[in-house]
Parts: sequence; C-alpha cells; structure tokens
Amino acid sequence: MAGKGPVPSSCDCFVALPPHTAAPAVIFGKNADRPRHEVQEIVYVPAATHRPGDRVQCTYLEIEQAPRTHAVVLSRPAWLWGAEMGANEHGVCVGNEGVWTREPVGEDEALLGMDLVRLGLERGSSAREALEVITALLERHGQGGSCKEEPVPFVYHNTFLLADRSEAWVLETAGRYWAAQQIREGSRNISNQLSIGTDITAEHAELRQRARSQGWWSGAGEFSFADAFSLEQQPPRMEAAKARYRAGKELLRQHAGHITAETFMAILRDKASGICVDSEGFRTAGSMVSVLPRDPAVPCVHFFTATPDPSRSVFKPFVFRGRPEALAAGFVSQLQRRPRQEGAALPEHGGSAARAVPPAPGGAGADGAGPGAGPEAPADAAGPGEAGPGGGERAAGGGRGPPPRGAG
Repeated sequence: MAGKGPVPSSCDCFVALPPHTAAPAVIFGKNADRPRHEVQEIVYVPAATHRPGDRVQCTYLEIEQAPRTHAVVLSRPAWLWGAEMGANEHGVCVGNEGVWTREPVGEDEALLGMDLVRLGLERGSSAREALEVITALLERHGQGGSCKEEPVPFVYHNTFLLADRSEAWVLETAGRYWAAQQIREGSRNISNQLSIGTDITAEHAELRQRARSQGWWSGAGEFSFADAFSLEQQPPRMEAAKARYRAGKELLRQHAGHITAETFMAILRDKASGICVDSEGFRTAGSMVSVLPRDPAVPCVHFFTATPDPSRSVFKPFVFRGRPEALAAGFVSQLQRRPRQEGAALPEHGGSAARAVPPAPGGAGADGAGPGAGPEAPADAAGPGEAGPGGGERAAGGGRGPPPRGAG
C-alpha cells in the first residue's frame, strides 16, 4: 500500500435474511470509517434519463453514461462523486470496504470502489444486477486512485456487500479479478479482508488462470479465492480485521432468529469489538441500516446517522416516494477546486451531514427538479411525508421507468 500515516481500524458490513431476521425482511447495515476530519454527507439523486453518447464524470474518471439512472440516497465523503454506502428506489443496498491482496494496488486514476457503489445503485434494479454492473465496469475500467483527499495517497481494492428484498451478494475483488457469493438465507458480514473461500457463485472468467500463472494455486483440489489472493504476510490492519470479522459473526450468531433494525444499530455502536471506531486518525463517519421487506407492497426504510460515531448518534429514516424537488446541483469535480474537510469551518462532531453540493454552471433540472436545479440534493431538504437523514422532513422519491440493463 502506498503512503504512510494512520489507516482505518475498521469498516464493517452486515446483512441478515430470514430465518435469522425477526420479520420477513432483509436487513442491511454498515459503518463507514474515514479520516477523522473528512466530511460525510447524505445526498439524494433523482432518477434521470440520459441521451445516447452522454458521459458521467466520476471522482477521477469519465465513463459512458447509462440510458437511465435510478433514484438513489447516498452516504458519501463530500469531496468525491461515489459513496461509501447507499440505496436506490428499487430496494437495493450496496456498501464497500477496502482490502489489500496479492494484486498490486495502483495510484493511477481509475474508478474508486466508492464510485462503483454509486454506479451499481444507479444502474441496478436488483442486487444481482448491481453486481453485474460493478463487475463489468471493474473489468473494463479497473480500480485505482487515492481514496482520501489528503496529499499522501491511500489506495486499496474493494469488497462489496449488496442486498435487495430477496437475497444478498458478497463481491470481493483483487485488481480487475473478482469472486462473488450468493446469500439466500441466514446472515453474513465482511470486514476489510477476503472472506470468500471455495463457495463461489460467480467469478471473473480468468480468475483461476491468473492464480495458477502467479503460483498462488496449484490447480489441484478445490479453489479458494481467499487462500489464493490474500497476502501471505498480513499487515497489522488485516489482523485487526480478522478479529472484527469474528466478533461481528458472533454477534450475528447470538441474535439469529431475532435480528431487527435495532439489533443492527446496536452492533454498529459496539466499541468493544472495534466495529465502532473513534481513533486519532480515523473514526466511524457515518452509519446506515436498511429494512427491505419481502412484501413489495411495504416500502423499504433506510436509516442514516448522518453524523459521526453511531454510539452518540440518532438513526434517521428515509423512504423513497413521490417526485421531490432537487434543491442543489450535481458533482462538478470538486477535488481540484477546494477541500471539503471539516477543519475549523465545521464542528468537530457531526458537521457534515447533508449539505448541498455547489451548483454547476447552468445546471438543469432532472426528474422532479426545480428550474435551474441539478441532479443532486441534500437529504435534509424540506417536504411533507417522512423524516429525511440530517433533520427536517421531505418528500423523497424518484422517477419511474424501465430499469437499465448492464453497465452502460
């Protein structure tokens, strides 16, 4: 890994499905651990239709746009385009975590794992479809670039947890290579390490050939993705991740059959295990818990803290519905313009949560947006109907239309 300085002690994702849940629903949860003074905000992006040939500027890389993008709510570091975690109008949730593997990490600007989170949510109407979007874009564009705004590069590869009303997927990557595991029942967690062994549901077409060519797998016996691609000498941060993974797995086991949103909130607040972190360099900057009922007539509810440290935060609900007015314009490559740190301008605790993104010149409205408004809005905007993350009430929702297929 390039660069020095404090590294995150944790990032943890959880999912529970029947029969481990108390009700017929899938429950998703994540803690996002980020540099201590980084702002994490909650933004809502309405659904939109795009013209042939349109392109989208991600954090570093411009790529082809999809014909249609879904409405999404995102918890993201304010300086970048992507997201640590989020959900879309179809009840899909995605979160990512950093990993270090035998494949070299690169500082060259490519897609961040956080960009892939947002792209999967905007283009996938199910967890499986979001996975297909992410893997296609990963194979085409690769992953790379610094994952923090500070001058010293901080680079890693990514694992993802994806969920919808009926199933979940764990997706783990090493460079452009990947393996995925389908979860149809029970519970699962991931914690900054490769965890997919021989139970592989889908994989990169050349994954095993790559492992054999590098001498990481002999070709005899069952193929284990984690055994083949994990570092032989694990750095301290990875050893800490193993302990957190075991602690998270035990917490899920203890509550199996009775897991609720409140259970996940308590797990995300657990400091003894290291799942909730507040260290000198990094802290839990935001937390998310989503309830995805099996009954499609019952709306999904997504809870965000929108403030650091869930042990001192309230989880605020967000529900997609209607066609809200977007009050702020879209991402306009902020990283070369001005920093988005808390610093002295914002309070040490919770100064982030749901700020407007500076407007783009001549921004135009998108699906439900007011005149001159662009595609992104702070999720604390006003409107009747439900509590939005970051305070206040707003009518949340997105447009309608057939979901796009593939990666665009």
